[in-house]
Amino acid sequence: MTTLQQPLLGAEVEPASPSPLDDFTPTFYIGHHESKRPLPVTDFVLRQAQDVGYDMLTSPITSPHFHSRVLTLISSYLTEVSHIENSDEFATSILPAPIIPPLDPVDTPLTPGDTVSQIIAYSSPWIDLCSADPLIANISRQVLNIEIAYASFCGVGNIIIPGPRSYSSGSTSNDGLIQYARAIQEALTIGSYIQIAINIPMYGNEEAKDMTGDLRPFAKGYDSENKRKDIDHFETWDAWNLIRTVCKYNSRLSVALALPRQLPLESLQSRWFAEPLRLLSFTPSTFLKNKGGHPVLSKSYQGLVSRYMRLKQPPWLLLCDVGPVPGLDDPDQQIPTADGFPSPSAVADASRSVSPTPAEAAAEHKHKDHSLKSKHKQFKDAAAHLIYLRYLQRNQPPRTALEKFGSGYQDYLQAPLQPLTDNLESVTYEVFEKDPVKYDWYERAIAQALSDWSEQRKPTSSLSGAVVIAVAGSGRGPLVTRALRASEMTGVAVDVWAVEKNPNAYVLLQRHNEEDWGRVVNVVKSDMRAWKGPLRSASAPIGQAITTTGSEPVSSYGKVDILVSELLGSFADNELSPECLDGVQHVLAPQYGISIPSSYTAHLTPVLAPRLHADISIRATTDPTATETPYVVMLHAIDYLAATVPEHPRIQQAWEFVHPLPSSTLTIAEARRGGGVSGGGGGSMSGGDGANEHNTRSARLRFVCKDRGVVNGLAGYFEAVLYDGGEAGKVELSTRPDTIDAKSKDMISWFPIFFPLKNPLYYPDDSELEVSIWRQTDDRKVWYEWLVEAYAMVGPDKRMRLGMSEMGTSRKVGCLM
Repeated sequence: MTTLQQPLLGAEVEPASPSPLDDFTPTFYIGHHESKRPLPVTDFVLRQAQDVGYDMLTSPITSPHFHSRVLTLISSYLTEVSHIENSDEFATSILPAPIIPPLDPVDTPLTPGDTVSQIIAYSSPWIDLCSADPLIANISRQVLNIEIAYASFCGVGNIIIPGPRSYSSGSTSNDGLIQYARAIQEALTIGSYIQIAINIPMYGNEEAKDMTGDLRPFAKGYDSENKRKDIDHFETWDAWNLIRTVCKYNSRLSVALALPRQLPLESLQSRWFAEPLRLLSFTPSTFLKNKGGHPVLSKSYQGLVSRYMRLKQPPWLLLCDVGPVPGLDDPDQQIPTADGFPSPSAVADASRSVSPTPAEAAAEHKHKDHSLKSKHKQFKDAAAHLIYLRYLQRNQPPRTALEKFGSGYQDYLQAPLQPLTDNLESVTYEVFEKDPVKYDWYERAIAQALSDWSEQRKPTSSLSGAVVIAVAGSGRGPLVTRALRASEMTGVAVDVWAVEKNPNAYVLLQRHNEEDWGRVVNVVKSDMRAWKGPLRSASAPIGQAITTTGSEPVSSYGKVDILVSELLGSFADNELSPECLDGVQHVLAPQYGISIPSSYTAHLTPVLAPRLHADISIRATTDPTATETPYVVMLHAIDYLAATVPEHPRIQQAWEFVHPLPSSTLTIAEARRGGGVSGGGGGSMSGGDGANEHNTRSARLRFVCKDRGVVNGLAGYFEAVLYDGGEAGKVELSTRPDTIDAKSKDMISWFPIFFPLKNPLYYPDDSELEVSIWRQTDDRKVWYEWLVEAYAMVGPDKRMRLGMSEMGTSRKVGCLM
């Protein structure tokens, strides 16, 4: 049984079928930002930018007049403080910080209206929320709060706030990250509907140089020297993690990621991919110049953009300081639109060329200005970066089969199915029947088993000599169809039985038998665990649906040669495949019987998944089991935290189930079920008699993590061997991202499982994560328990525990047997 369900109405609706163009062209929403934009952004400016091809503009919330007023206020205050310090009042006087008066009309270019709702507001970059000087920190916080409150009043939907002025969270000095985070938390409260994006560089500290009126130099003890230090690639992410943790993963807080001149390590690119990206900001230094002097992105940068634009909510793209919007100086000028059809020379690859220095770029630009001969050429030069991004938009690589199928499902949390207690709807069956790979592989496995059976001349369990195949849990019958095809392909005669407990699906199976299968299938309505086997009745015509009363003598029932099932869940065993197959194994021929699948393994890895954690935290306000439910989810915006090292791969096997079981194991289980063995009440955690004890499992796995991070939960996958043909090879399924292409490429039936942690677990660089997980049972239900510990190496053979998660348990929402 697969675990993919339709999203619930009211939670998230499955998107409409995409058009052929949407199928391979994600939409790029591109904005324009100027650090010193002429104010205000009028209707004309906005329309002109949209005519050129921009989707949005940024605007500062306050004007230079307000900036001057704040500087005057600080200067007056410092003068007064200096006077007090030089007087006799110094010992007893404590001068409170000044209060910034309310805004005047000349202090802001914004006013409520249609225009303001179409811009992104930009908070003042000259404040310093991280300042160690209480005065500067106080004034900066006041400025931010005034700007947020007024922007919210005007109806602004999105605000960009410059990131911290210092990212050295590991420094012994007071870098103010905590007070910055607290200021952002306060801003979220003031602007209760505004989306706030923190402008943070991907790595490094690309602080503005020579910013006129910067408050930072006003701070006491300010050191103007730029101290060189080694770049810590994860330092800015660390700062962001602290900010969003203080803000409790607020859904209105996101990242405006400033892209650097050179891309960092792949591990850091993946880390930011998992974060809530609202914007990707490009500066001229992000681009290279090709031989024609046109701005282009390197191959690696093109790959980054394509990857990030595959997010469920793609980030907007912001071009920063690439020149003014063309045509503003001449309203009557006809301006073309950046449509993504530049000349071939304008988009020629420059991945091997070297980007010019700022001085070289300035000289080249100056030279070009003298050589321009037409207005059209002037537009192409002024809008070259926009033209190139529109070109990239038109030339995005097509989506994979999984991306097409999973559109709208990414990072959407679903509770696993309960196929034993719930009768599934037809639409649920239909969704996972759309996977051709899984059923092709099942057909291959059945065909190979039939061929081997014939070649090895094994005796069959039918009176006619046909191989008896039972599809346990037939659903709407796709595996029955594949079994009949395998028989036709191999020329091996079969006697097929379709067993299904769902009374509604049973009706459809009978119709398929009449209309599609030529009445050659025996359709049985029964829980597979209660089915006594193929009924040998001379009076019943072949192919007629047979019902049993349970009073027939035991000798009336035969055995099954090949037992086929699709009971696997996202973690292989989470939908009780072991318990179901145990219950039906009594019908399998004891000597030669084959189970398809023959075995399956569960696999785990720790992941950073902030979006999922935020969603689960919201659910937890109304659902006390939200943080203890293993969810089926198409994992997308996540980061795999572990590195692959010898003996400790990134994804590790937890346990395995093999079918059929030794008969002795089932004999002991049956004896325990009646309380005749172990005294009853023993074996499992509580309440049961131990009849299902053989299906409990546990594992303790060690993962090595080179880069610091946060564990939000565990991603679970499975691999299954449908049939092992010996020298002919195995027919296998896999959902592991590192083996799915080799074993079952483009299979879409199963999304991974996610075991959440109630509280994120932080760990530093060069740590080890120990994951403990248990599969538990009390003979009435099956559930999981999981725990994560973080360790640091403090010696060659000694570790120190840094932290530990709460024990997660899904007992309250366990799968009922």
